[in-house]
Amino acid sequence: MRLWRWAGGQASGLRVRLLLAFALLGMTTTAVVASGSYFQARRVILQQAQDAAVVSLTEQLTEVYPVRQLPPSQEVLDALSQRLSDRDGDVVILYRDMRAQGVQFPEPVSPELRQAVESGLVAWQRVSRDGQPMLLIGTQLRLERPDGTAQPSGLEVYALRSLAPEQQSIDRLATLAWLTGGLSLVLAVLLALLAAQGVLRPVRELGRAARRLGEGDLTTRLVVRGADELADVARTFNDTAGTLERQVGELRRMESDARRFVADVSHELRTPLAAMTAVTDVLDEEADRLPGDAGKAARLVSQETQNLTRLVNDLIEISRFDSGTARLALDDVDVAAAVSATLRIRGWADRVRTELPPGIVARLDPRRLDVIVANLVGNAFRHGAEPVSVDLRAEPDWITIEVRDQGPGLDQEVLPHVFDRFYKADTARTRTEGSGLGLAIAWENARLHRHAGQQGSLVAGNGPTGGAVFTLRLPRVAAGAGGVR
Repeated sequence: MRLWRWAGGQASGLRVRLLLAFALLGMTTTAVVASGSYFQARRVILQQAQDAAVVSLTEQLTEVYPVRQLPPSQEVLDALSQRLSDRDGDVVILYRDMRAQGVQFPEPVSPELRQAVESGLVAWQRVSRDGQPMLLIGTQLRLERPDGTAQPSGLEVYALRSLAPEQQSIDRLATLAWLTGGLSLVLAVLLALLAAQGVLRPVRELGRAARRLGEGDLTTRLVVRGADELADVARTFNDTAGTLERQVGELRRMESDARRFVADVSHELRTPLAAMTAVTDVLDEEADRLPGDAGKAARLVSQETQNLTRLVNDLIEISRFDSGTARLALDDVDVAAAVSATLRIRGWADRVRTELPPGIVARLDPRRLDVIVANLVGNAFRHGAEPVSVDLRAEPDWITIEVRDQGPGLDQEVLPHVFDRFYKADTARTRTEGSGLGLAIAWENARLHRHAGQQGSLVAGNGPTGGAVFTLRLPRVAAGAGGVR
């Protein structure tokens, strides 16, 4: 039973775990691939922009070679800066503490960039201008010597180029990366749903099969598909179900044989027991006139014959329940009068406290009601302590009879087995008065009465102040047909 409950209860959890696993895998893979592609493309785009800007600036500077005069005048710096700015955007030229005028170039040149340019390198850095990305490139003009070589002139040229087109391209890459990630996540969820469907279908089939097996359908089998682990589980389930079916079938056959044997033996014993009972009746009449030990032996034989007769009758009654042939003989019964008659016939009327409201009529089997009450009261006398009480209560559709005693009550270990056949709470008692079937027969007789799909019941418990309490609940209008099991 636990197997199918687990299979049914955990299927949704397994589906969620699969979805999460696939989604996490898809997101991780997409994040790694998209971010790697994004940063690589971004680096390439910016590198190409930087290289193009440097080449452009270098080409522009070759057109202003050679510088004829050092140090240059302010007019030369301004003219050179204006000339380069007209061709290549914002350009400013510095010479030591001098700076070209008339060019909009608000960004200060960082010390690191200027130091690199002063050392003769072509250097650049990315800066921001009014929130827009820009590229600041710096290089140094060279003086041409008479021998044809060049030397640093100290004239530092700084050009500012916009990276807005490149930034737009990068933004488009980022948007594409996000879209790719979203599509990958959707694809991962779809794949997870397909995988979950493929995995959970065998699990649900296993759950349904286990449920049917737990409900008693031992012919339940699973269809084995493929050769994976789930197929191995299905084969194992089928093998287990087959073994269980064979073992249960064997147990049922043995149980049926045992019941048939008990029924046959019981019926076979009735004939010799009838003769023995007739003989013991004669012995009872003559026992008082027999000398000493002969009288005691006669009374002992008579008592044991009566005990054996009760045992055989109880076994025959049990066999009827087991075979499903027990039936109700219904009649309108005054319940209080019937219970009083049961106590009076057995000589218990003066020993039992009763609360039996008159006028409670129910359609029951009077013989079976007599058997139930007699067994409960007799059990209270044998195993409980007086006073014993019998209370009757009525509901619109049911009657309740409670039998109480003032004994030590029933141990918690005993309660689940009170109505088991031949059960003894004290295993040291090898011989007890009665057949050991009385409570089992009473319980079966209670269940035999039905109403509106519900069975009568007999429940054992302990009272709040001690003592055992047996509660019998029977319908006021029992069903006419009463097969059991």
